[in-house]
Amino acid sequence: MLCPFDLTPSQIVTELDRYIVGQHEAKKAVAIALRNRWRRMQIQASLREEVLPKNILMVGTTGVGKTEIARRLARLVKAPFIKVEATKFTEIGYVGRDVEQIIRDLVEIAIKMMTQQAKESVMNMAQEQTDARLLDALTGVGASLETRMRFKLKLQNGELDNSIIDIKVNDTPVQTMDVPGMPQMGMINLGDMFSQAFGKEKQVLKKMPISEARRIILQEESEKLIDLGKIIADAIDAVEQNGIVFIDEIDKICAARENSRSSSVSQEGVQRDLLPLIEGTSVSTKYGQVLTDHILFIASGAFQIVSPSDLLPELQGRLPVRVDLKSLTRDDFVKILTEPESNLIRQSTALLETEGVTLTFQTDAIELLADIAVEMNGKVENIGARRLYTVMENLLEDINFEADAKRGETIDITAEFVESKLANLAKSHDLHRFIL
Repeated sequence: MLCPFDLTPSQIVTELDRYIVGQHEAKKAVAIALRNRWRRMQIQASLREEVLPKNILMVGTTGVGKTEIARRLARLVKAPFIKVEATKFTEIGYVGRDVEQIIRDLVEIAIKMMTQQAKESVMNMAQEQTDARLLDALTGVGASLETRMRFKLKLQNGELDNSIIDIKVNDTPVQTMDVPGMPQMGMINLGDMFSQAFGKEKQVLKKMPISEARRIILQEESEKLIDLGKIIADAIDAVEQNGIVFIDEIDKICAARENSRSSSVSQEGVQRDLLPLIEGTSVSTKYGQVLTDHILFIASGAFQIVSPSDLLPELQGRLPVRVDLKSLTRDDFVKILTEPESNLIRQSTALLETEGVTLTFQTDAIELLADIAVEMNGKVENIGARRLYTVMENLLEDINFEADAKRGETIDITAEFVESKLANLAKSHDLHRFIL
């Protein structure tokens, strides 16, 4: 199976630049790592197995973009991807989650992806079969071709969407499973998948609107047309060859060497449990064994109390590419507010437009917002770009609350407006409103 991710490194960085300000070195590192997934699949098989991923360690304080890079990668790559927090796991034998669950969850994500792709490939045929079942319910199996064509036209035009029909549908209990780390992937209906796989569907007659019946039947018909065994095999292959695991807060599971005697035994245990996963091992899942040798691992941490050298030496060796993310400056804050495609000003403006309120931001106002965010980070705790969220919420609190009464108004956000809303709070050290 060839790696589907075929963007060049420069194209990957360009895509990330649309949403993330600065941090070029981090973007460059992940771009090369992702491109190497594609390169590896182009070489001869005997050599391919010897080419191991160059796993990455991102080092940087809170709010400089580590998680945002991971989040955007999740949307950008066409590969199974999972983000986990290292603190959610404990050493085997302690209360908590087993690190191997990361791979099991990644397989579930891959199955969801492959199922969706398979359903899209058979969608036209599934729609035809759905229409046929709806027509049988509307006209009866023995209706004339002319009658069926007349009703089919009405079906396709949506004229019958609210009509109530009696239709046989699968009586499968809904057993859903959330996809960890990827909420945008939605839910997997395990009952539908496995009852279809083992031929245990039981149908019952139900009364429902055609619009609802179409949705249910389309799901059933598409599942009939896909091969679950092939989906699982493809999913495991995608995980083994192209899977990406992002481990956040890895610094929280290590302690400074001079304090090692008082450090948690379980913390170091988690590192030791992660080690074979990153080195390459075989993980048992309900779908079979999954090899982790060629999964790309990206770890990140602030490392404010400890340093990367406090990680187990063996773990450091398995994260050979280290990228230091730079602290954000005042100019970076100005860019974050204005340059990314989904910047905070654009988001706030779009939200209030739904109420008929128009916001305009003057340049001096934006610069003052950046200054205040920098000041708050210096006085309280440096949480990087996340400070802009709290500053913006406080700035627009009254407008958001009174928006329904301001329909049709245009509100000009000037430096004076920002000063009146935020400066006095900052000067009086009323900082609790700015703390996340």
